[in-house]
Amino acid sequence: MIFRILEDQYAEKAKAGKAADQRFMQLALTLGRRGLGRTWPNPAVGAVIVKDGVILGRGWTQAGGRPHAEIEALARAGDAARGATLYVTLEPCSHHGKSPPCADAVIAAGISRVVSAIQDPNPEVAGQGHARLRAAGIVVDVGPGAAEAAHDHAGHFRRVRDGRPHVILKLAVSSDDRIGAAGGQPVAITGAATKARVHLLRAQCDAILVGIRTALADDPLLTCRLPGMEKQSPVRVVLDRALRLRGDSRLVHSAREVPLWLMTSNLAEPAAVAKLGAAGAQVIRVPTTAAAPGLDLAAVLRALADKGITRLMVEGGARVAASFVAADLVDEVWLLRGPAPIGEGGVDALEGLPLAAITASPALKFHASETLGPDTLTIYGRA
Repeated sequence: MIFRILEDQYAEKAKAGKAADQRFMQLALTLGRRGLGRTWPNPAVGAVIVKDGVILGRGWTQAGGRPHAEIEALARAGDAARGATLYVTLEPCSHHGKSPPCADAVIAAGISRVVSAIQDPNPEVAGQGHARLRAAGIVVDVGPGAAEAAHDHAGHFRRVRDGRPHVILKLAVSSDDRIGAAGGQPVAITGAATKARVHLLRAQCDAILVGIRTALADDPLLTCRLPGMEKQSPVRVVLDRALRLRGDSRLVHSAREVPLWLMTSNLAEPAAVAKLGAAGAQVIRVPTTAAAPGLDLAAVLRALADKGITRLMVEGGARVAASFVAADLVDEVWLLRGPAPIGEGGVDALEGLPLAAITASPALKFHASETLGPDTLTIYGRA
């Protein structure tokens, strides 16, 4: 009977401990998301230090990728961190980069237990951070919050494993699957709540990409215009094989305030390169041939990853969207649907492809949906 009581007490204690781990890891995940779009080329990590149920320090990776989340949390906890538990959304780094290893700082602070959501696939870490902590006598538990952490760090993982960013395709379509009126004329499809959601997504991505046709037709800014978040605009990227972007465009005029990268071919005229470069745009050449109809998207993504981009939002237009889908380079789709139809002659969402190439794709599975005023958002993710 005594043994049964002890077993029950142990089980209840273990259950309570597991619930606490999940709760504090959720906080760490929420903190980490504050850095999305601002920490590249580093991942946006969150960290929480807890002792006896009391939060002693919180941290998230700062703009530009450092200080790291663990260092921020340790600084806030101070000497109280000794004997505490660290919750962190990604394995602490174990290598010397532009800053010392976080694993060493955790050991020096006297942390007694580390709860890590997921192992870092970076070959310079890849389990070595966890191993170093264990070798120092720290209890290490890996796994709580792993699925959410994998989603939050998808850009870092994709760049490390595949040499390209995590690609999020955003499509705003009418009830009859159109994205524009006859003749390509722009038309309002979604409402204010949806537009705010899209601008938040822009702020959470490292870069946003459009094709030259969209840049010429719409003359967009591609910035985040949520109040107080204007400085969190992503790098603007335009696929412009022949460098046709006009010097008087809003993109070029704002290039010194918000970075503008023009992806072009090795056939681009030097005079155009010099003119746009003088205006503040950065021209990036992607190898191609005169016979190729457009830029090699895989090469474009490699070039962006080489410059540190981990999360890329693709926002237009129909040809570019279809090209990414056809090339199987889309990892996540945000399908925003307005309540009204556009009608005959309207521009199809995917040029040359049915929308079912996304909604019925074996490569993309339903992830989540929500209502935004009269509009709906459906998110699909790579299976």
